[in-house]
Formats: sequence, structure tokens, C-alpha cells
Amino acid sequence: MPEKVRIALDAMGGDHGPSVVIPGAALAQARHPDTEFLFFGTAREIEAELAPHPKLKGASRVIHTDVAVKMDDKPSQALRQGRWKSSMWLAIDAVKKGEADVAVSAGNTGALMAMAKIHLRTMAGIERPAIAAIWPTLRGESVVLDLGASIGADAQHLIDMAVMGSAMARILLDIDRPTVGLLNIGVEEIKGLDEVREAGQVLRERDLPHLKYAGFVEGDDIGKGTVDVVVTEGFAGNIALKAAEGTARQIAGYLKAAMKETIWTRLGYLLARGAFRKLAAKIDPGRANGGVFLGLNGIVIKSHGGADASGFSAAVDIGYEMVRHALRAKIEQALVPEARVVADRPAAGAAS
Repeated sequence: MPEKVRIALDAMGGDHGPSVVIPGAALAQARHPDTEFLFFGTAREIEAELAPHPKLKGASRVIHTDVAVKMDDKPSQALRQGRWKSSMWLAIDAVKKGEADVAVSAGNTGALMAMAKIHLRTMAGIERPAIAAIWPTLRGESVVLDLGASIGADAQHLIDMAVMGSAMARILLDIDRPTVGLLNIGVEEIKGLDEVREAGQVLRERDLPHLKYAGFVEGDDIGKGTVDVVVTEGFAGNIALKAAEGTARQIAGYLKAAMKETIWTRLGYLLARGAFRKLAAKIDPGRANGGVFLGLNGIVIKSHGGADASGFSAAVDIGYEMVRHALRAKIEQALVPEARVVADRPAAGAAS
């Protein structure tokens, strides 16, 4: 285990750039003094933000670049203009070269995934990476993936995600053998796409040592916390995330409007502000900041683009935990016996 965790930060990423990234790094460093940072971006802006944080400055190195990926750039455009020279690419490159243990960016998600996949490439036995995140539930927290790395999934990809998601759950949720469910339109085995049913059949038959397959789960099971890990393809996962974020904001809006109706409700709100803040933090999965790109030859964390310093520090914390608890090694260990469990077997429902 390394003495220091070296974290590469895309200082220009997100809606606010260095004004959030540097204070966020300072908050994370206060919790994890054994960290060192590499900041990539406009040196003048970074150094100005570092000035009020002498401890952070002493544990940091600034690498200047004039190029930053815009939040509205298409992945192809970001690659053309930012490959080899943007703050986002250089943060990933530091991981590739072994100069950093993890890269964190609040920048354009599509560009970050494209650059990470091209430069770091996927792990042996993994065809496609996935975005995984912590989701607040009635039982506590769950891991949900894929939240939008790619559209569609065959049975092998779903199984790979089950293995990767369970490794993340073992680290962040401290569960020896996490329960895993496949998101479906019903819990009955006859329902759903062939790929989902085939993946479920394989997971049930193999009884993998690092996870406990719990069967199909439906959309409302995510918030219930029915399982520790929810697996779905990126299209459905991204819609589920955005729907949950929108619903959280809708409920918050209803509560805010209700609290302003009379002098008594206003007084009640003032007395219960702390409880409402805790409620807001629990019901919005977007506040559980830090999407992990799983399946790559390197650890990359995506922070929410609009995150404040506290939110960005949470993404840095996740990257720190992934390094300290050897996420990649755990995934590789779990993948060895089941790297190709779907190969050479008939699809679910096919004639034998």
C-alpha cells in the first residue's frame, strides 16, 4: 500500500473550475492528510486559489495548460481539441504514467469517459466500462450502475457490471458479500429482455463467491434499498438517475412552497431547517457526489459539474477510498473465474 495517495485533478472542469476544485481538495486533504495533488489547468488561476491554503499548496504541484474541455463539447470535439494537451486529458495521463493513483474531474462526462477509455483502455475481460455511483436508500446506501457510460448491454456486460459493482460495494459499503439485483420490468424470471434473463440465469447458476445474486428488481426497489448493488444498462440507468434527481427537486419545491404559506409554516420551517437540509441530502442521488468509472486500467472519478467545494471533496474522498482499498485489484480478482461465463452457452429461452 502506498504511503501517499496521489490525486490528479482537472482544475478547469465543471461549472466553476479552480474556485471549487481547490477548496474541495483542501477539504479532502483535511480528512486525508496522506494525499498529494497534481492540479492541471491555468497556473495563474490555480495558484491564486491555492494561496489561502498553504498546507494544500505544500502538498501540490501545478501543471499549466491553456486548453480546457468545455461542458458542452461533444466527445469527438473534445478529443480533437483536447487530446494530449487539455487539463482533463493530462489528469488521466498522470494515472496512465503512474504519476497519480486516481484522476478526478467535474468536467464533461462524455468527454471524460471517451478520453479515459481511449487512453487507459479497459481491463482484461471487460469489454465496456460503466459509471457507478452511491445511491441513497431507505436502508442506507446502494451502488447503482451503469449510469450512462454506454447504451445497451449484452448478458456478459451485465455480469461484468455485477462483479465490478459488488467490488465497489465491498469497499464503500463495507459488505463482505453484497446482494446484487438486475433491474427489470418485473421480478418474474420470464419477464424482460433476453440479455437480462440470460445474465440472471448465469449469475444464479454460478453462485459467485464475491456477490449474492438476489434476482430481478424493479425501479421502486432502488430507493427501497432492496439490494446492495443494482445493475442495468446505461440508457435505463441514466434515466433512473435523472428521474430521481428531478423528483427530489420537485419534492423540495413542494415543501418550500408549503413552508411559505402562512406565518406559522414559516416559523415551523425556521425551527426545522436542519432537518430539511438532512432530508434534501438524503433524497437526491445527485448529492451523493462521485461517479466511479469501473472497468478501466486506472481509477477515474466523475464529480457533478455543478458541485460546490463540499460536493467536489466528496468525489475526491471516493477516489481516495478506491485507491486505499485497491479497487482495481479486487475487480481483477473477482473477474478471473468468470471472465467469460456467457461464452459457449445458449441464450435464455433458446432451444437446446
